[in-house]
Amino acid sequence: TRVGKDETIFNIWKFRTMRYNAELETGPVWAQEDDPRTTKIGCFLRKSHLDELPQLFNVIVGHMSLIGPRPERPELAEEVNKHVPHFHHRLKIKPGITGLAQVRYTYGASIKESARKLRFDLLYMKRICWFLDIQILFWTVGRVLTGEGAR
Repeated sequence: TRVGKDETIFNIWKFRTMRYNAELETGPVWAQEDDPRTTKIGCFLRKSHLDELPQLFNVIVGHMSLIGPRPERPELAEEVNKHVPHFHHRLKIKPGITGLAQVRYTYGASIKESARKLRFDLLYMKRICWFLDIQILFWTVGRVLTGEGAR
């Protein structure tokens, strides 16, 4: 489950990379480096970014776009929103499979890192144009080929 444009809740399509009931004891948490909840195949899918491929279905049905701020889990978005001013502004546009924050910053796994990524999301929203989208797509291809930014 993710939060989209105008705080719309939708189900994101992804390949399962974590074991069943991985968050039963902890509840929703950000993925960590070498996360013990990840399966062996899931580790490969994440490193290769292939786990994101099914999200093209979310683009087709209109929940997401190719480029934009990454959609956040409702529980984590609510927590970040309590501590990071203007975090909710990123919900004014459709979330994307990739975005400026994903290609210009590391994986955000804390409230502090979410605040840093927000700067990139707001910058993207301020300067949104097809040229920037093309740049982000090229940077994304580079990230996918190197496996950079995956957890």
